[in-house]
Amino acid sequence: MPSEFNLIREFFTPPNSRPDVRLGVGDDAALLAPAAGKDVALTIDTLAAGTHFAADAPADAVGHKCLAVSLSDLAAMGAAPAWVTLALTMPRVERAWVEAFCGGFYALARRFNVQLVGGDLSRGALSVTVQAAGLVDAGRGLRRDGACAGEEVYVSGVLGDAALGLERGGEFRRALHWPQPRVELGLALAGVAGACIDVSDGLLADLGHVLRCSGVGAEVMRGALPLSAAYREILAETGWTAALAGGDDYELCFTAHPKRRTDVAALAAELKIPLTRIGAVTQGRGLRLLDENGDVLPVARAGYEHFS
Repeated sequence: MPSEFNLIREFFTPPNSRPDVRLGVGDDAALLAPAAGKDVALTIDTLAAGTHFAADAPADAVGHKCLAVSLSDLAAMGAAPAWVTLALTMPRVERAWVEAFCGGFYALARRFNVQLVGGDLSRGALSVTVQAAGLVDAGRGLRRDGACAGEEVYVSGVLGDAALGLERGGEFRRALHWPQPRVELGLALAGVAGACIDVSDGLLADLGHVLRCSGVGAEVMRGALPLSAAYREILAETGWTAALAGGDDYELCFTAHPKRRTDVAALAAELKIPLTRIGAVTQGRGLRLLDENGDVLPVARAGYEHFS
């Protein structure tokens, strides 16, 4: 069995790929040199086997997802990903699993020029913690507290497939295992979006965070929610809960002034990502979900909570 330090040298010491990394893996801490005029966006997520991914999930998918969820947070801030640290806890060392995990992790890291600069390996129940940092022009980061009454509410991609992957498996599993962080969209929304958040715990819950931080309300049209063709085929059977409250979508939900409709449409075309207008920001507080007739619907569950 390889030692902890041999594992680090073989799998977790990538070559330096960024000029702002003065010192990466191999010392007590990394030394990083962000450019002048930049703010650093910092986020951290832990994924635990049996909670965030199945214990038998493919190792490359676990490697991809643990990085994707943190990059999604950076995307919601309009930040360009730069550096990550990784803490990996495993019950035992299985070389093939570690190799596949790194394959999924590094493939996504290369796509967005992200460098692993440190971390930790330990023995225990399988879990992965990623801390990610990104760079954004000073004072230009997207936030949750910028929504204003009169703006419109948008969401990228489709909703609910990941939750259905957990519930039903089959063709929906890919959305659960391989979320795609909307980094390019987050960068492009600077100057367009009033507020932004990534949809990790469910649309209603995450949009609710924006509304509370901004001190506004919203109306969301259930019938406008973007669903995949596969979801629509079973909609009558399974209902709207996965799209409204399922979580694990890692799409971006943002607000924008009606004058920005042309800009939003241009972004959708340029990035080849559906950007769907699903509602509007209103005066007052709270979120109202409307059916196809404009009647208010009860909301039984807003989204995922770890300790509920």
